[in-house]
Amino acid sequence: MSSPRRPVLILLRLALAGLFLLPLLWAALAALRPTGTPLSAPLLTGPPTLDAFGRLFRVLPIWRFTANSLLVVALAVPLTLLTASWAGFAMARLPRPSQRRWVLISLMALMVPGVALWSSRFLIYTWLGIIDSVWALIAPAFMGSSPFYVLIFYRAFRRIPVAIYDAAALDGAGVLATWGRVALPMARASAAAVAVLAFVAYWGDTLSPLLYLRDVRHFTLPVALQLVQQLGRSDYPLLMAGAVWATAAPLLLVVAAVAAMALAERRQTRRKAPADSSGRGSNG
Repeated sequence: MSSPRRPVLILLRLALAGLFLLPLLWAALAALRPTGTPLSAPLLTGPPTLDAFGRLFRVLPIWRFTANSLLVVALAVPLTLLTASWAGFAMARLPRPSQRRWVLISLMALMVPGVALWSSRFLIYTWLGIIDSVWALIAPAFMGSSPFYVLIFYRAFRRIPVAIYDAAALDGAGVLATWGRVALPMARASAAAVAVLAFVAYWGDTLSPLLYLRDVRHFTLPVALQLVQQLGRSDYPLLMAGAVWATAAPLLLVVAAVAAMALAERRQTRRKAPADSSGRGSNG
């Protein structure tokens, strides 16, 4: 890529990122307004104040709700990656007629509305004794969370050449070794996409805590936002403070993940540089 075009692309990326961050910026400015400010008022009507965030932590145990949400995603996302990748790998290794049959079954299961599963899930969770616990929220993760995630892994594993699987089998690798050491590293992009989708689904899940939880101490952050809305429907700074707090945690996790990936790539580049220089020296 030529150097004159690179600053233009960087500016375009920053503009696109700013466009996506604009709603969060608006919510943050609305949360910094004084109590009683209507939503239609200008954002910068007076000096900014953190009173809305202080009241948010006084009226509700936000720290407990946030910890519950973090616990749910910390358990559900890895389980989703594990079970969905297992199912997708198993589908990809079946004969072609069986693959088409299971893809059709997965598409049919994907078309079932979630409302139709509420009563049956409640009865099953009650029979298992996991009602009013975190296990009721992460139970779908034991089944891949969604057929869509299984299909994503199936597509990624199916695109791997069969010769690679055959070479792994000749080296004595079993099914789990082939999945963990060969297939999954080659499907890192699909795994990252499933992790992001699962994180968004479990972090923003509002219905499951309301259906399967009874104790307020087990509620998650989306339920806290509904409680804030019930406490004051016209207290817009308080509502915006809750929205900003619920968005800040996943945003910080994304920033930390991007920084970790950039650091890993930089370390890998530094490791390759001495090897390349030594190789050139030996050829000289």
